[in-house]
Amino acid sequence: MASALRSDESNLHDLVEHFFRATFSTDNPLITEAVRRMLAAGGKRLRPRVTLLAASACGDDPQRHLHLAAYMELIHVATLIHDDVVDNADTRRGVNATAVDFGNRVSVLAGDYLFAWIFKNVTANYPHPVPNILSATLADICDGEVLQLQALGNLDLALDGYVEIARKKTASLFAASAACGAIVGGGSAEAISAMRAYGDFYGIAFQMKDDLLDMIADERSLGKPVGNDLRERKMTAPVVLALRAGNRELYDAVARFYGGSGNTGIPGVVAALAREGGLDNTRAEIAGYAERAKAALEPLPPSAAKEELRRLADALAAE
Repeated sequence: MASALRSDESNLHDLVEHFFRATFSTDNPLITEAVRRMLAAGGKRLRPRVTLLAASACGDDPQRHLHLAAYMELIHVATLIHDDVVDNADTRRGVNATAVDFGNRVSVLAGDYLFAWIFKNVTANYPHPVPNILSATLADICDGEVLQLQALGNLDLALDGYVEIARKKTASLFAASAACGAIVGGGSAEAISAMRAYGDFYGIAFQMKDDLLDMIADERSLGKPVGNDLRERKMTAPVVLALRAGNRELYDAVARFYGGSGNTGIPGVVAALAREGGLDNTRAEIAGYAERAKAALEPLPPSAAKEELRRLADALAAE
């Protein structure tokens, strides 16, 4: 059946991994090495997986679109390389950040080069509107990162402000991955719109889950230091949702921590946020956005790919 994933395509993660090992190369050996190291460190490859599932959900063979799916992951990798420079990060996915091994200058240039290399290939091989969607997405990601920097330590940030940041810096690439997959898969305007909405809601839930894991996961599974967001004074979902309760004592404690004058360590801050519902309310928000992602898929006909997209959303709501 055209709407079902073929038996040899059931593991899209392995397809993408094999594709990277077999084909990825740029014209610059140093940049190729830096990117390959980041790819070798692992990752769930969710963005390319969403691209391939979207194409399959629209009735096409996902293997025909491995190049486009790979570009989605490489855009993500380029943003991570830049993020680690901005954040002065030492580790990423459990290994040295690119800047640790190659230095900030090479890392910034590697990220810039990778963006340019991706868009050179996309514009050469994909018709409108795919290049336009991806260029707009890159602008959104940069805008979201700037908004996040401006919001550092802003304890009065409303949930709507947080969601705007999450939508731009994280969800925009998931939405683009889903929409572009539907476009190249021959989807109707309704299917493309449905997949874009799925990616948007999924991406917001994904960012909230990432925020939550920063507080409750162990460093080995997280691949970076636990509590890093708190150290960087980021206004994550648990912080925003806990402060919304209006507890002045908590507000002052977080303000002192972010200001560097408090005596409470990260475990104490996390415990205080949990007491005010920050963690549980984040879980509820994740579940809500995951349900909205699944509801967005309703216009699509039944298929194995559609069910897999639903399972991906359910996985975010699982503990």
